[in-house]
Amino acid sequence: QVHLVESGGGLVQAGGSLRLSCAASGRTLSIYYMGWFRQAPGTEREFVAAIRWAGESTYYAAAVQGRFAVSRDNAKNAVYLQMNSLKPEDTAVYYCAAAPNYQPYASEYAYNYWGQGTQVTVSS
Repeated sequence: QVHLVESGGGLVQAGGSLRLSCAASGRTLSIYYMGWFRQAPGTEREFVAAIRWAGESTYYAAAVQGRFAVSRDNAKNAVYLQMNSLKPEDTAVYYCAAAPNYQPYASEYAYNYWGQGTQVTVSS
């Protein structure tokens, strides 16, 4: 019932920046959290950041704290992930996700709706 589309991925050199966007449509009133996850080849999907759809709370994984910033624009039904000081280990497919209920924000099981992902590649 919620459709998510990511954009903004690409190839960037270490130390550079990218901004990912996630556009939501459908029953967006049901969204409680919007989250960002990533998955590198050969690894399991990991939590990156999350933001309350209503309210001001944001949350970050330790690996990206201080470098990434998540924000939202409810009027546009969009969430963003500003990624600065990118490192090669940030290379992954990045997914946005929507959680319809109050659940642990860092758990992928809290999120019922997922985008298709956008590739971020950081070169040395």
